[in-house]
Amino acid sequence: MRILTFLMVLCLVSCRQGSEPQTQGEAQPAERVVKYGVTVKTGPMDSILVKDYMPNSSLVVPETHIPKARFPVIDVHAHVEAETPEEVDDWVQTMDEVGVEVTVILTGATGERFDRLVDLYLKRYPGRFQLYCGLDTNDISAPDYPERVVRELVRCYEKGARGVGEVSDKGWGIGRGSENLLPRDQRLHPDDPRLDAVWGKCAELNLPVILHIADHPSCWDPLGPTWERTPDFQAFNLYGKDVPSYEELLASRDRLLSKHPRTTLIACHLSNQGNDLGALSQVLERYPNLYLDISARDYEIGRQPKTAGRFFRRHKDRILFGTDMGFERHMYEGWWRLLETADEFIPGRLWWRYYGLELQEDVLQGVYRDNARSILNWKPVPAASG
Repeated sequence: MRILTFLMVLCLVSCRQGSEPQTQGEAQPAERVVKYGVTVKTGPMDSILVKDYMPNSSLVVPETHIPKARFPVIDVHAHVEAETPEEVDDWVQTMDEVGVEVTVILTGATGERFDRLVDLYLKRYPGRFQLYCGLDTNDISAPDYPERVVRELVRCYEKGARGVGEVSDKGWGIGRGSENLLPRDQRLHPDDPRLDAVWGKCAELNLPVILHIADHPSCWDPLGPTWERTPDFQAFNLYGKDVPSYEELLASRDRLLSKHPRTTLIACHLSNQGNDLGALSQVLERYPNLYLDISARDYEIGRQPKTAGRFFRRHKDRILFGTDMGFERHMYEGWWRLLETADEFIPGRLWWRYYGLELQEDVLQGVYRDNARSILNWKPVPAASG
């Protein structure tokens, strides 16, 4: 009888304990997690944010320092990083030290601002810079717009422009952004008939066009722990925004290339297809008037050095060097190390590590200088003698 009573009491207590809610703050038993045979345990690292995670490396690998490029370099993608004569002087000094022969400034400017930049850059250093102008994107729905945009292009050319760019369309339309958005059917995209006359004039005057089409494909993916780019780039995210898809924007590039086969188009940032060099290779083979610059895509080619190396060799006459990252000395030196050496696990400017491509001399010479020499407009600038 005593045993029976004890068992009944024990059962009652157990049932009551199982039915009582857990007190707030009481520790829950952690689920055991095993990854590749190792049991994962909690610790101080759990509170570290991804954006702050910068692990040191214990790898002992070659670290090659290249202060000056192996061949003279033409940088086809820079912006107005210098706003005073003293800053321009500093830039030219850095160019001399690192081996950059000429820098192309993509001003995106027209009118008086373009004229001021001609005075700032070309009158002081006529042989060291090229200036590209922008497109007039005012009142694009007016009947006279096609004539007006061509007229300003010709004026800038006579003033000193030797190309057009950076013409950017990430989906908002050329000359537009989310802050001054037009309805979709009114936006100005590169293949718009309103621009046919200006692209034809570019072909006539031998003015290359630097086009920024779309953006890195991850921009159309939702932000979160699986988003490919680092948190520093989240401001570029287009997921859920009122813009065409990545594929639609690339299709507009292709229509432009088809409509204007005599116009030289340089798609910057590897045409935002550096993630799929196989597909990009097919585009190059389809459109002989398309060229690429590698600006700001070090993290694409540096993560796939074997594939990128094959791509560079296959299209060695179609790829141009560009930076788009200011003019600090260490920035240039990082490019030389990436393109010229076989170094491994190179610290990149972003989260990823890079691997050197060790390009052959003929490929390197073409990318650095020869390709730009063959397709850019080198007509002397009248403003340089003013």
